Amino acid sequence: MTFSIVARCAETGMLGLAISSSSPAVAARCSYARAGIGAVATQNVTDPRLGPLGLDLMENGLSAAEAVAELRRTARFIEYRQVLAVDRNGLTAIHSGPNSLGIWTQAQAENVASGGNMLANDGVPQAIVDGFLSAGGHIADRLIAAMRAGIAVGGEAGPVHSAGIKIVDKVSWPVVDLRCDWTEDCPIEAIASLWDLYKPQLGAYVQRALDPREAPSYGVPGDE
Repeated sequence: MTFSIVARCAETGMLGLAISSSSPAVAARCSYARAGIGAVATQNVTDPRLGPLGLDLMENGLSAAEAVAELRRTARFIEYRQVLAVDRNGLTAIHSGPNSLGIWTQAQAENVASGGNMLANDGVPQAIVDGFLSAGGHIADRLIAAMRAGIAVGGEAGPVHSAGIKIVDKVSWPVVDLRCDWTEDCPIEAIASLWDLYKPQLGAYVQRALDPREAPSYGVPGDE
């Protein structure tokens, strides 16, 4: 019921992920990222604990592959889970349990990995990886391009209703954390529209936190 991508920008070191599902509020349960550490998507009969656990393992020095191997060794009911991880060095790893739902598959390359379940066909994750690798610009633009590529080749077997994108950079909080928790339209396009709105202001929101004396105003009531 879900497909996702985890990725690292080789130029900036930003880490992030995008995810979409027929279930509501998928990004609230399935997307995790930590600046300078990595990004993890946990999906398919989701166990949200696996995201923070995977990040903790990578923060303690494990690579993405080592972290996923440790989760595979220690987590309960891991045969029901899909876990995707990318680490600070751009190494990627994926676990897809044999009890993953419907058509499930995965694809990965340096700096990017994608996986999904209940897919329309087994080519969706590879299309997502290829979409990311062929796109340019900000990592958020590339993540959205990748998800659109997945939709273009079929996406999930049924309609998707929720989506999210999360990106971390040099600060302790996500610099991008956009969600569409439910729509009858395409949630990926909803996220894309939100990103178009948010992108010009991203730097200002970080600046407001670090030193508001230098932060620009956008002219809304109370914003001075």
